[in-house]
Amino acid sequence: MANLSYLQVVAEIVMPEETANDAGVGDNVSYNEPSSLSYNVSDGKPVDFLYHVSYNEPGLSSNDSLINVLYGESSHEWKLSTLDIAIVVVYLVFTLGLGLWYGCRRQEGTEEYFLAGRSSSWPLVGLSIFASNISSSSLVGLAGDAYAHGIAVYSYEWMAAVVLVVVAVFLLPGMVKAQVFTIPELLHCMYNPCARYYYSALALLLNVVAENAGTLYAGALLLQILVPGWELWHITAALAVVAGLYTVTGGLAAVMVTDAIQAVLLLGGSIIMTVAAVNRAGGWHVMVAAQPQGYMSLIRPVSDPIMPWPGLLGVFILGLFFFATNQFIAQRMLSAGSVREGQWGALFAGVLKLPVLFIMVVPGLAARLLYPDLTRPDLVYPTLMFDLLPPGLLGLVLAGFLAALMSALDSILNAAATLVTMDWVRRMWPDLSSAQLKLVGQGVTVVATVLAVAWAPQIQRFPSLFQYLQKVLSYTVSPVLATYIIGFLWPGAKPHAALLALLLGTLTGAALFLPPRYTSQRVCLCRQNSQDPFTGVSGPGGAAVHGQSPAQQHHPVQ
Repeated sequence: MANLSYLQVVAEIVMPEETANDAGVGDNVSYNEPSSLSYNVSDGKPVDFLYHVSYNEPGLSSNDSLINVLYGESSHEWKLSTLDIAIVVVYLVFTLGLGLWYGCRRQEGTEEYFLAGRSSSWPLVGLSIFASNISSSSLVGLAGDAYAHGIAVYSYEWMAAVVLVVVAVFLLPGMVKAQVFTIPELLHCMYNPCARYYYSALALLLNVVAENAGTLYAGALLLQILVPGWELWHITAALAVVAGLYTVTGGLAAVMVTDAIQAVLLLGGSIIMTVAAVNRAGGWHVMVAAQPQGYMSLIRPVSDPIMPWPGLLGVFILGLFFFATNQFIAQRMLSAGSVREGQWGALFAGVLKLPVLFIMVVPGLAARLLYPDLTRPDLVYPTLMFDLLPPGLLGLVLAGFLAALMSALDSILNAAATLVTMDWVRRMWPDLSSAQLKLVGQGVTVVATVLAVAWAPQIQRFPSLFQYLQKVLSYTVSPVLATYIIGFLWPGAKPHAALLALLLGTLTGAALFLPPRYTSQRVCLCRQNSQDPFTGVSGPGGAAVHGQSPAQQHHPVQ
């Protein structure tokens, strides 16, 4: 699930009323506010750095203006050597070739295409869950959030391990034994078709419009720095074509195999980045000693604006929704060859979440010493990459970044195809053969890819879009999760009660979503509520989902 606000270009925050009134709608404004203190390596004295963002009207006139807003103040020169370009090209060609090779293998039915024949082994399940959960936005967001607020963002990662244990022990046996294709189908088994259609429609909306387009958009923003001559939609189209080709032809089997390889590349690139950053900062002890008070604390007091300890319950609930009911994650567990394989796979994914503190969060701490004057936290990851890594290693780390991006894309595309085909088309036309259903799934993948490519560039025209989408997520998935858990724990739950809970929960969420009035139409960036295209992470892991504090922003996927 999704950390959605971290994909925003800028964040809308509540400004003092007099400030909002002073600035007329449509005016161009700039906003600067000191952040918490960072420390200079040479003398240990605190050094202020500012978050800065320029407001240039909701509809940016060009992609160049967007890049200038995000990265125009960076003094670092970001270029790739021929060796780096060659490594990235080899990675893309290899991934595409492997996926297409799986697509050429004989696939006799819907189970083979949508659930890899229900024969996935636990290492494949675990690696695929991890790779699908960690997106390119997570890589940038974890480091950026650590730079701005310390290691509290890691709570989403270690809590993911706890959630996956709960899912593996209590929920997964019923999921696998039910022999369903989708999580909405499981709600159908518990209650009635209405619950199934409700959640299937909601999942499709969030997967295609928010997660898929948002992932493309966030990744394309960083890649556009490397190829500034390309329009944003050119980059999103290129990324979507690569991921879409092997997803269309190979189905879930191709997606999971490529995810496994991408997970290894992602982990390797992250380790390289961490070693380089910590060494340049003077070593582990120097880096830790230089952090401001509280930056190394995971459990924080109730008064903490970033991650008060009672908020961990909310992180757990969001994580439970993401790992238990999110189709593109649960589909990996549903593809397991047995309950035991699915359980071990889920536990393996949880174990892989634990080192994230050291290989994805810590670089942000090192960057506080190396670059105390960065204007935006989202600059941390690309600055570390291009400033510290020599040719060759830079290409490997960039390939890891692309691996995170591609694994998220192919997972979302395949999940969308499964939802449409198995929850809607098969129900409406039950006489369709397995071959025809597979063809429908391939067509849906193509349509979902086209929609994501078409929608992604439009995100820059709606500065507060993902803040509202995040609110939609928060206020709509709660009744789904409640009915899902109750259905597992209480066999006597009645279908009409579930439908009533879904309807009342949706109406209540809609009432909470619509504020009595908008406090401000201004767009800027706040120190404590830092929101940018990447800050915030992909799951409880990671996002990021993610103004609000990072605890509210972070998507438990991520």
